[in-house]
Amino acid sequence: MENTQEYRYKKAKEQVNCIKGFYGSLLAYLIVIPFLAYLNYRTTSFLWFLFPAVGWGFGLLINGLHAYGYNPLFGKAWEERKIKELMKSDNF
Repeated sequence: MENTQEYRYKKAKEQVNCIKGFYGSLLAYLIVIPFLAYLNYRTTSFLWFLFPAVGWGFGLLINGLHAYGYNPLFGKAWEERKIKELMKSDNF
């Protein structure tokens, strides 16, 4: 019973650290991208700030999905199916 509680605590702590990291990245994004947009507006008419905004935004989206445990490709249901499949397999 104690091992289960310890394991759950460890997993919860990892989850909290992941969410904390996501919020740190989001805050940096919300500070840096408007600064880049302002810099872009003041220097040239080519909208180059969109490249880092989209690239970083995509990475931030993936980070957020991971932080909150949403994984449409390899989620919990897939893990459970794969574990059952491997346990039934004779080669494992």
